[in-house]
Amino acid sequence: MTRSRRCLDRRSGDTPMDLGRFIEEIREAPDYRGQIRWLAELPAREARHADLQVELHETVVRILEDLGIERLYVHQARAVEAALSGEHVVTVTGTASGKTLTYVIPLAQRLYERPSRRALLMYPTKALAQDQLRKLADFGAGTAFRAATYDGDTPGRERRRIKREAQVVLTNPDMLHIGILPYHHTWGDFFRNLEFVVLDEVHTYRGVFGSHTANVLRRLRRICAGYGSSPQFVACSATIGNPGELFAKLTGLQATVVDDDGAPQGRRFLMLWEPPEVEGQPMRRRSANLEAAELMVELVKAHVRTIVFVLARSVAELILRYAREGLEEFEDLAERIMSYRGGYLPEERREIERRLFEGELLGVISTTALEVGVDIGGLDAAILNGYPGTISSTWQQIGRSGRGQQDSLAALVALPGGVHRYLLDHPEYLLSAESERALIDPGNRYILAGHLLCAAFERPIEDADRALFGDQMEPILEILADPDNREGSDLPFVTRRTKWYWVDPDLYPAAEISLRSAGGPPWSIRLQGRGGGELLGTVDAGSAFRIVHPGAVYLHAGESYVVQELDLEDRTAWVKRRKVDYYTQPMTASQMRVLGWQQERGLPSGARALLGELEITSAVIGYRKVRQVTEQALGTEELALPTTTIETVGIALAPGEADVRALLEAGRDLMGSLHALEHAMIALLPIFAFCDARDVGGVSESDHDDLQGPVISVYDGYNGGVGIAEAAYDRLDDLLAAVAEQIAGCDCEDGCPACVQAPDCGDFNEPLDKEGALLLARRLVGQ
Repeated sequence: MTRSRRCLDRRSGDTPMDLGRFIEEIREAPDYRGQIRWLAELPAREARHADLQVELHETVVRILEDLGIERLYVHQARAVEAALSGEHVVTVTGTASGKTLTYVIPLAQRLYERPSRRALLMYPTKALAQDQLRKLADFGAGTAFRAATYDGDTPGRERRRIKREAQVVLTNPDMLHIGILPYHHTWGDFFRNLEFVVLDEVHTYRGVFGSHTANVLRRLRRICAGYGSSPQFVACSATIGNPGELFAKLTGLQATVVDDDGAPQGRRFLMLWEPPEVEGQPMRRRSANLEAAELMVELVKAHVRTIVFVLARSVAELILRYAREGLEEFEDLAERIMSYRGGYLPEERREIERRLFEGELLGVISTTALEVGVDIGGLDAAILNGYPGTISSTWQQIGRSGRGQQDSLAALVALPGGVHRYLLDHPEYLLSAESERALIDPGNRYILAGHLLCAAFERPIEDADRALFGDQMEPILEILADPDNREGSDLPFVTRRTKWYWVDPDLYPAAEISLRSAGGPPWSIRLQGRGGGELLGTVDAGSAFRIVHPGAVYLHAGESYVVQELDLEDRTAWVKRRKVDYYTQPMTASQMRVLGWQQERGLPSGARALLGELEITSAVIGYRKVRQVTEQALGTEELALPTTTIETVGIALAPGEADVRALLEAGRDLMGSLHALEHAMIALLPIFAFCDARDVGGVSESDHDDLQGPVISVYDGYNGGVGIAEAAYDRLDDLLAAVAEQIAGCDCEDGCPACVQAPDCGDFNEPLDKEGALLLARRLVGQ
């Protein structure tokens, strides 16, 4: 869409853009090709208030008056009352509903009543902690009481002063894990007086990250008990299906749930945007990245402040490049858009946040890094370049626009693939689906084992700690303390009577455990050549082989770099700046071995569905080069990188002899049918389990040794699993029925990205048999 429009600069006082009119202009444009597949107008919602039934400190009352807050929303009032009565509380309401006040008011009340009290505020990101510190200033931080962020960016001299003087410490789970709990003896006064712990954005603590964080919080409670304190926990969350259960799994405590959202909301336009077919190629659609970039360009030209959410770092950089090219004629506007993602250096992220908050930027392309509530000022439009994986995340991203009572626009741009085809065919799902349950497993033996070593480093583990770490604690400790079970590892970990000790203070177990990745500390990305060695960014260990393999194109701040060397020993990718017109896609391959089954049941066709422990060995075996803009495949290159092995939980579908016979009699390819059904199941799994399709993997085999026949396996992509496979097993019938409907409703002949092809398939999507997959799916659900 390329058309001119009068630019309306809101900051200069021009009339705000009428978003309804903006949509009409899109539809009236000569190059419009029916991209808006579905449009809903959600009405504005009035605020609902409530009076507090508790008395606030006079200073807190005066602060609220100075801020112009005369009454609290219903959820704010109920949460504050529960917190001031000493209950553990979790508040679960929409984006921009004022959840911060639900813990800041009780926190300020406690401090003004008794200044010797201490509080720990934990946020999932450093940016959010620093953002909230600024908001605490309104309540006296920096004048009446001392508050400070304590994270990896805090200078050493400041750290010592914070430990001595700070009444409120704002941090993140990573720093609590690696930089506070192991050195608790230097925080003695703080832990002795710790009465208040805040967990913000708790919906982000799911999967591996949530399972790690749950163990960090158990270690925190254990350290507090050692100093004689037992703090109250107050949490906030975006809407999820199981807030009380998630809070309990994270902390080991029961909480009062406050979920009656009383905040106002402006009118919202919500649309599903489908890229049009490529002219002359009816089964191929235009790049979603280009469509998102062009929609962003039109919004920015109209001075509509816009955020684009993407699913991968590389896509953020691609869309930034495309959008800047689209704004070449508007040089001032091209400089007012930027990308934001993990891997940027801290000072780069802070500068982007500042420019957003102060209105210098009109647009930003972000990964989920900006999904959580950093205050980046009022935004008018949100473009979701792909379904984020869950209804909860979808509404969290949509809610980043339209703060307060202003109108807003949200557009979900459909990518190729199953879940997007499902949404295009069932748009009502976005409005009617209940928020998913957040899945974590603190008892995952691989995760728990590492945190037990960390706990032993902090203080000896006793039998009483079973109340925190569960019944698996002792068996895992016995394995860790037995030299015969260490496979050559020389852990300084011993047992004496009923206690377990870490006996080498110079070895530091927390440093070897990354909370956000299954593969350890992050890898560095450094610039090669003149001035070589400059740190360009980082990538988590679990993604390193996929993102910075040799030959990979790495995009950073709109510039392209090509990986020259991957140093496995130093965990460093060496890159050179190169101007290329293509990007790269990694290809992977996997093998499955059965370790043991937990559940099994028969399916209507005589097939078996199984849930159990699997060993998955996988490798990045090559990569594709794909031309930018046209998406033309330019060829593939092979790679010889080390394999990785995980022990996880998965489901297996083992078709029976009758299923195989039916496929062969219909002239279908057995392996192609299995492979296609595997792809379709993984693509739709986010609809039925709280996960991203990238959190799971799949393997299909026509004759598996352990099962003595054909099998499709879908598994959690993390050691020990985090509950995704169990959720998939519980809703397997629904999943297979949806897959059958999806494949049947696709007009292609032999399979396409909308039904059975996968963009990152390590076998080049070969073989695939669409009709065979449909036949098998229908048989498995008894159709």
